[in-house]
Amino acid sequence: MTDLSRHKLKTIDGRDTSLAEWAGKVLLIVNTASKCGFTPQYAGLEALHKKYHDKGFAVLGFPCNQFGAQEPGDEAEIANFCSTKFDVDFPMFAKVEVNGASAHPLWKDLKKAAPGLLGSEAIKWNFTKFLVGRDGQVIERFAPTVTPESLDARIAGLL
Repeated sequence: MTDLSRHKLKTIDGRDTSLAEWAGKVLLIVNTASKCGFTPQYAGLEALHKKYHDKGFAVLGFPCNQFGAQEPGDEAEIANFCSTKFDVDFPMFAKVEVNGASAHPLWKDLKKAAPGLLGSEAIKWNFTKFLVGRDGQVIERFAPTVTPESLDARIAGLL
């Protein structure tokens, strides 16, 4: 399996980093959107982040505009929306593509490590979630319909 920590990232405020910044933590990596029917999941994601952050857990949000153009804003608009509407404190990153030739390499590796239904690697919609263990290995992929709250026990068991 590919070492996910090698992936270079840009935070939503433009800072260069890599996934190595979260090495040794359990992660929930999510493609997000501000104008989606699943957008209220931001509240559940933030609740999980707050509940388990001190135990070595982080939610990482990656805005994506590939599904119904439901993330049309720039990074500043997205950050403002997440902060004012959902009090999001978990790390958010610059907009990425998760499918196609321009998909971010992190997302290519996530999809390869945990294919979806019937082995399809393509992300089908916003708020697809990948649970990553402390060792940096992808444990499981969850569909957008899987709520953050329903993952609580699974995350707790990994901490």
